[in-house]
Amino acid sequence: MTTSPTLTRTLKLPSLVLFGLAYLTPLIVLGIFGIIAETTGGASPAAYLVAMVAMLFTAHSYGRMAIAYPVAGSAYTYVRRSIDPRVGFLVGWAILLDYLFLPMVIWLIGGSYLTAQFPGIPIGLWIVGFILITTLLNILGIKVADKANYVLMAFQLLVIVFFVVLSIGNVVSTSGAGGLASTQPFFNDTSSLATISAGAAIAAYSFLGFDAVTTLTEETINPRKNMPRAIMLIALIGGGIFVAVSYVTQLVHPGGVFEDSASAASSIALQIGGQLFGAVFLAGLVVAQFASGLAAQASASRLLYAMGRDSVLPKAVFGRLSAKFHTPVVNLIVTGIIGLIAIFLDVATSTSFINFGAFTAFTLVNASVVFHYVRQRRAGHQLNPVSYVVVPVVGAIICAYLLSQLDSNAITLGVSWLVLGVVVLALITRGFKAAPPEMTATEKATVEAAA
Repeated sequence: MTTSPTLTRTLKLPSLVLFGLAYLTPLIVLGIFGIIAETTGGASPAAYLVAMVAMLFTAHSYGRMAIAYPVAGSAYTYVRRSIDPRVGFLVGWAILLDYLFLPMVIWLIGGSYLTAQFPGIPIGLWIVGFILITTLLNILGIKVADKANYVLMAFQLLVIVFFVVLSIGNVVSTSGAGGLASTQPFFNDTSSLATISAGAAIAAYSFLGFDAVTTLTEETINPRKNMPRAIMLIALIGGGIFVAVSYVTQLVHPGGVFEDSASAASSIALQIGGQLFGAVFLAGLVVAQFASGLAAQASASRLLYAMGRDSVLPKAVFGRLSAKFHTPVVNLIVTGIIGLIAIFLDVATSTSFINFGAFTAFTLVNASVVFHYVRQRRAGHQLNPVSYVVVPVVGAIICAYLLSQLDSNAITLGVSWLVLGVVVLALITRGFKAAPPEMTATEKATVEAAA
């Protein structure tokens, strides 16, 4: 009797946190600094602080669900098990917009940086290079990708440290040591609660990905203990980096007026460190995109695997692992092929694809915690009502509000994608009369017993 290959448990807490931080891409705080500073009237760290607090509510909910259901699938699995299989399918379908297209956006941004520096080389070549290298590392296994991630994250964090140190030096040289302590970056004459809230809605996008680490649950050692810790640490560390970096950057350039807000951080890098650091900063941005793409593609392939294993997507295609590498090779190749679409898109168009699915999933994961609480209470199990009711309800309200703040193009695309998902659901459930298929009881028991 032959046994099917399974995902291999090799990841410990530090590796999970690094994967999550790579997905967040800490350098994104500088990539969109000008936009947030412009929106808030020069109070970008206040926007990140508000966004971090908001995201911590949802991070808490993901942690509760990771304890209850320590399997791959993230929001799709949590909602399916807690609320209803049909709703779970639609959440999985919605978040495919985020998971499938986010690697494409990451590779597109990385290619854009390199094309700006080397205009003689077509952006398509850079995108194909990103896809080939990232896909190969992910096919070889999570352990190989994990080791590569350590190196990439170390360089990215080193660039951030240099940026902060040079910014501090610039402030001290112009305003003295006293210039480092100021309330102006958090609230000033040109900012208001309204502008900070608007900035927080944008800054919240920087946190998209703290949830993606849950797709690696079946490759995590002791996931019931390590996964909730990793989720909270990713949101806290990522948020701390965003607040600190935006604070010192806002000190270097007070206010929110720029010649070009989209490239504000690059101009500031040249200001504080000259041409040499400007080149290092560009390299850091490219490395950050590569590390983020590595984590994003790994997560997307695991979501496809979870849905394929349940047979809500064709199991023969998406629900299989390589016998040699124990990775979902077909799914990795599929995400790579989808990434090629980036050659024909611009950043503004492609980013509109991802936000609808993310905030839909966040809202329903928060709701799933409440449903889980009610079910456990009916079964005679007592859970903390603050952790399982109050916190997730607040998180759901915040995420639903952020969902409502998306631009009309993102909402139109998201709703259209959901309508298509309803059609697919009707087909696989024979007109909604049956529940969507899922893992067999034996498969489910094997996976959860290993946790």
